[in-house]
Amino acid sequence: VDDLADFSNQLDAAKREAKAAFGDDDVLLEKMILGARHVEVQVFGDNEGQAVHLFERDCSLQRRHQKVIEEAPAPGLTRQTRAELGRAAVAAAEAVGYTGAGTVEFIMAEDQSFYFMEMNTRLQVEHPVSEMITGVDLVEWQLRVAAGETLPKTQADLEPNGCALEARLYAENPSKRFLPATGTLNHLRFPPAAADLRIETGVRQGDSIGIYYDPMIAKVVAWAETRELAIARLQQALQQVEVSGLVTNLGFLQCLLRDTTFKEVRMHTQYIDRELDTLLGTLPVANEEQLGLAALAHLARLTRDSAQSNSSPWVTLGSWRSLTPSRRRFGLQHGDARYAVEVESRGNAHEVRINGGAPASFQVISPELGEPANVISWQKAGVMHTMPYYGDDDRLELFASQGTLSFKLEADYQLD
Repeated sequence: VDDLADFSNQLDAAKREAKAAFGDDDVLLEKMILGARHVEVQVFGDNEGQAVHLFERDCSLQRRHQKVIEEAPAPGLTRQTRAELGRAAVAAAEAVGYTGAGTVEFIMAEDQSFYFMEMNTRLQVEHPVSEMITGVDLVEWQLRVAAGETLPKTQADLEPNGCALEARLYAENPSKRFLPATGTLNHLRFPPAAADLRIETGVRQGDSIGIYYDPMIAKVVAWAETRELAIARLQQALQQVEVSGLVTNLGFLQCLLRDTTFKEVRMHTQYIDRELDTLLGTLPVANEEQLGLAALAHLARLTRDSAQSNSSPWVTLGSWRSLTPSRRRFGLQHGDARYAVEVESRGNAHEVRINGGAPASFQVISPELGEPANVISWQKAGVMHTMPYYGDDDRLELFASQGTLSFKLEADYQLD
């Protein structure tokens, strides 16, 4: 109810709905918190009635009431608020004699007043960020408590160290209101795990994402001494993630991490829903050079595939000609835009025209004929560049620094 004048009518409507659904028209009155953050506290109890908290997490960036990016500790809290949150969560756990890992969840208003929402009596998806700032293995603690041991540490032994952020990589389409996606993970690569980076996944390249389970592909978790450095570390890690075969939220995650509202800690639980169109407007879009690279990567893949399938030598020779350059024409679709592409090649020197425009020149160093690596290397104005890519059937992805750029091939490979 946004206006007191509407209260009676809204209350009557709620009572009628409750009566029809449950045979009971009792309703609960709750205060609406505008611009609320979702802040939760990791707690742990043992069989002796002792409980501790392992500090709080902010999970305000959500879509469809599901978390997307989580971080610990929650940014921007005063020392007093942090202490009160911890005490409230521990008091809740101790009041019911709680054992094992649990999460006490709160709604937090802009003035940092907070209100109990629920308790999840388990480890949660985002528990790694709490582990990374405390150095505690929560699964080990669960096993110890289940075996009858007391908690390995007291509250005085626990101190947060640095900042950790987790990004949930999903098979879903942000442009279609996060509609879950299905398909095969034709190509899947993550950066190597390190002391400041955790990659947690239950799938491998070649696996399928179907309709029966949650479409999460992986959790990418980064730690650093400060929040700014942790954001940068997570951005760096996501730039090295390569996924092909289905639509994912990878580019959207990178947009969120670049977003000023997030960096300035002004996000709230409805932020993504309300600002989705604006956020989608910051998704990476290919420039003319990248369109040209997509065309060359496509041709390199076709040449390699033809060579491996023992096709005609007139195809496997690729762009080699004795006198005249070879020309190839085809179409590329990137997002909603379609492009006519023409490539003129003399050996490893290529000129690419997009929609009949001025040619862009590339000196391609690799891939060479039959080379298996999906990395294109080229020289431009005397400077060497490299970019990973993956192509399959009629799709191709360039894994650029600003995010994955996806292309659909619209016409067959042609030789003149």
